[in-house]
Amino acid sequence: MMDQFITLLPELNKSFLETLIMVAIGLGVALIVGLPLGLLLFVTDRDLFLENKWIKGVTGVIVNLVRSVPFIILLVFLFPFTNFLVGTTTGPVAASVALSVAAIPFYARIVEASARDIDRGVIEAAIACGASPWLIIKDIIFPEIKSGLISGLTITAISLIGYSAMAGAIGGGGIGDLAIRYGYYRYDNFVMFTTVILLIVMVQVIQYVGDFLAKYVKKG
Repeated sequence: MMDQFITLLPELNKSFLETLIMVAIGLGVALIVGLPLGLLLFVTDRDLFLENKWIKGVTGVIVNLVRSVPFIILLVFLFPFTNFLVGTTTGPVAASVALSVAAIPFYARIVEASARDIDRGVIEAAIACGASPWLIIKDIIFPEIKSGLISGLTITAISLIGYSAMAGAIGGGGIGDLAIRYGYYRYDNFVMFTTVILLIVMVQVIQYVGDFLAKYVKKG
């Protein structure tokens, strides 16, 4: 068994790195695009300071449309766009395009849900004092939801790990690709078991770090 593990180690390291690349890119795009999108969904809601039913409605429909498509179908559907954007449809960078598209609406809804927990009275008091929309977002909404944002990123990262494993089944690389090529096609139970253990460890570490940061920020 140890000899098998040593032989597998180079492939395991490569797959682990590819999975990290996919998750990191997807998470980064989710944060950059999903955070403002989630805030937009919140502040344009009814009875809020930037209420706009058209923006809220159109944005909500687009977010729901993307979320309603199963990831494996979304991955194949985006092949032409992925090829145009990065010049290939295989590899971790190519797979991260679909991962990013899936992560944006997912995280946006988490941001919106976190913002809904804010006491409306605090926002109304700020409006009464003449605070600008940007000031309300920066000094009231954002500080109140920091812990929720970190928890949301943790949930998104764990979901992306699962999505990256699916991406590996059709040429995305990563741990999923290793499990399919060696564990499934070659009927190698040791490889399958090892990849499952590695995925479990990754999820546990991310969850622990995310929970720790969320609690730290909430106390601060």
